[in-house]
Amino acid sequence: MSRLHWQKSTYCGDASNCVNLATAPTGHLLLRESDTPTTILTTTPAPLRSLIRTLKGAEVKR
Repeated sequence: MSRLHWQKSTYCGDASNCVNLATAPTGHLLLRESDTPTTILTTTPAPLRSLIRTLKGAEVKR
């Protein structure tokens, strides 16, 4: 895979175990955890947006 610009989650702060996100040349979104950088999940914006909305909704309902 070509050189990617990985961004660390803003929720991570100074922690070493973080979620990283990059955009592939194809437009797909790539996600990985900093402690296992060779395991990469691939998605597109719509499913990721849905997942984030669902997780935020679950957080509010607690």
